[in-house]
Amino acid sequence: MSDLTIFLPTTKKELEIRGWNEVDVVLFSGDAYIDHPSFGAAVIGRVIENQGLRVAIVPQPNWRDDLRDFKKMGVPRLFFAISAGCMDSKVNHYTANRRLRSNDAYSPDNQAGFRPDNATIVYSNILKRLYPNTPVIIGGIEASLRRFSHYDYWNDRLEKSILIDSKADILVYGMGEKPIIDIINALKNGKKIEDLRDIPQIAYAVSTLPALFQPCHCGLDPQSPEKKEIPTFTGITEVIELFSYEQCLKNKKKSAQNFRIIEEQSNSFSAKILVQKTDNQYVIVNPPNVVMTSAELDKIHALPFTRLPHPKYKGKRIPAYEMIKFSINTHRGCFGGCSFCTISAHQGKFIVSRSEKSILEEVKKVSQLPDFKGYISDLGGPSANMYRLAGKNFELCKKCRRPSCIFPKICNNLNISHKPLLELYKKVDSLPQIKKSFIGSGVRYDILLHRTDDKMQNADLEQYTEELIKNHVSGRLKIAPEHTSKKVLDLVRKPNFSLFKDFKEIFDKINTKHSLNQQLIPYFISSLPECSPENMAELAAEVKHLNFRLEQVQDFTPTPMTLATEMFYTGLNPYTLEKIFIAKNPKEKTEQKIFFFAYKKEYKQQIYNILTKLKRFDLIQKFKNSI
Repeated sequence: MSDLTIFLPTTKKELEIRGWNEVDVVLFSGDAYIDHPSFGAAVIGRVIENQGLRVAIVPQPNWRDDLRDFKKMGVPRLFFAISAGCMDSKVNHYTANRRLRSNDAYSPDNQAGFRPDNATIVYSNILKRLYPNTPVIIGGIEASLRRFSHYDYWNDRLEKSILIDSKADILVYGMGEKPIIDIINALKNGKKIEDLRDIPQIAYAVSTLPALFQPCHCGLDPQSPEKKEIPTFTGITEVIELFSYEQCLKNKKKSAQNFRIIEEQSNSFSAKILVQKTDNQYVIVNPPNVVMTSAELDKIHALPFTRLPHPKYKGKRIPAYEMIKFSINTHRGCFGGCSFCTISAHQGKFIVSRSEKSILEEVKKVSQLPDFKGYISDLGGPSANMYRLAGKNFELCKKCRRPSCIFPKICNNLNISHKPLLELYKKVDSLPQIKKSFIGSGVRYDILLHRTDDKMQNADLEQYTEELIKNHVSGRLKIAPEHTSKKVLDLVRKPNFSLFKDFKEIFDKINTKHSLNQQLIPYFISSLPECSPENMAELAAEVKHLNFRLEQVQDFTPTPMTLATEMFYTGLNPYTLEKIFIAKNPKEKTEQKIFFFAYKKEYKQQIYNILTKLKRFDLIQKFKNSI
């Protein structure tokens, strides 16, 4: 049997090897095909296969030629599926300065140019043109975070829902396993694509609202999005009609008001149906699914992934794969709610953790890879130390609308015991094939430093912190304070910088205690909402005092469907509608970023000029050795 049969087929030849003359689903992806549970297209492909269907995958189709890549698998029996890849295609292509990147970590040999801008729209329009009668379903990060009208930083304009421009039949948002199974089951039962509008966690566009969606005059403020109740698949569900795309285009305040509703509903256990009119169509977004169980997540990770790139890439290096090939994902979701991050917007704020058994089985599989040397590069998730963390009384969580469980303070209802994680580390490291497991994912040090009246919980947090620093740091521990200014940190929903200093002190003490020579690497972002050159100068002075030379830094890049991006676009805080300062033009952004490198001679005069203009002679004194 050919090795090709252990992968999803990618060519006509591979279909012939299996004896297939047609497939049920053809999946197009903007990434190279890596058959690994960290790559969304591979996961959805394996989930579809597990439903007893024949699925083929076309990675990085050529959209410039005669479109043979879009034709080679023929017409699928059920539908075409599209994902732009593990990143939004614009984020993948451009820097914060809107400059074209010269590489692509999700492509063979790190080469750029294997996918178009707006890959979801481009692929979908090609398929709709070639096969107008075959349904197209879009999903993945790009589709998920562009499902409503949204600001596109690279075009510098408010864009319509991706459903409108892609002409797709259905959009699956968030983690797509459950919706895709629901869609498949409905189609198996003889339903047509237009009959699938009661499925959770999908969006679709219609020219006429269903009768039950028609406006009802409920005496609400005409300046606020309209609310009404209709009977739906979840019982009596409230429908919220957002301000239309055209209204938002004319009035940024309405865009900001929309955003607050979208974020609150995305983080709600009992979300509402959201409707937004665009052109002569209505985009209808159904509520998300109920939170996935551990057993369901385990089942996905138990699918027959080879954990390898497809053989077509033999001899080529794919950086994104090299980064995660020996890593293990322990959970999904994040309740941090950072305003510049898309993780909770896509994965949700409720944590779904895998069982110990599932994780240990995957560790054993990784240990059998031919070039494995005994080291797990990462045992983590979106935030490494959120494994098994959840509300003590989940009924309270169901009613909660907070976008973050740990900001502005850690919720009293949140169980933050790290005992399950300590036990997991112990069991992984006790396996005979494992020399050491490292934690490469981000760590929320504000959780580790939190103290309550529960002495046992405080003790296990201290134990976890020491275990992490002593045994699971591969020379450098990266953490993300993001900034030093309280007003900036408040807007990005991150803790006071004093906590970072407390953590650094603990890190240094544990290093000294165990005779370790490890580094703490802080991550900072410039040009965040409310951040001024003065704030950046204060940041540079603060980190200089702490003896850091910054390496992990970036200029804020507005990405679709984050709070910080909405602030960048509107100049308003969507939760208060107060005006905020935004560094927008390239000169302002460059002025902020150079403070990261105040120790470099080439920036000496510029920094001196900026501080003189600000009349911050006290900071000039602090930088006197540099400038």
